[in-house]
Amino acid sequence: MVSSLGELERAVMEVLWDRGAPAVVRDVADALAGRELAYTTVMTVLDRLAKKGFVRRQRDGRAWRYEPTNTRAGYVAQLMLDALALTGDRDAALTRFARSVSTPEAEVLSQALAEARPEDDEQP
Repeated sequence: MVSSLGELERAVMEVLWDRGAPAVVRDVADALAGRELAYTTVMTVLDRLAKKGFVRRQRDGRAWRYEPTNTRAGYVAQLMLDALALTGDRDAALTRFARSVSTPEAEVLSQALAEARPEDDEQP
């Protein structure tokens, strides 16, 4: 089970996901300039995210470079799986979810399922 992100942690992760490249604390702080956060606050959040396993860090001179350990889509998919694990009736939850998505989203799900299990099509 993945722990959820707080509001500020999510904002920091959004910066890292959007960058697509490792970032030092200053890069993240600059990207969050509209929030008027102290450099040390951003540093603390990144340290906390590293301890939680959301980011990995590598020494770069006197600074650390941070990068996500998972993609945004991977994180959201894990949240969905975690939510599914909370139900006593996975079939009912999946059915309810499938009926609630839009037609284009249902088509994406159908395509993903077809690609994930091509061996099922080969069964007699």
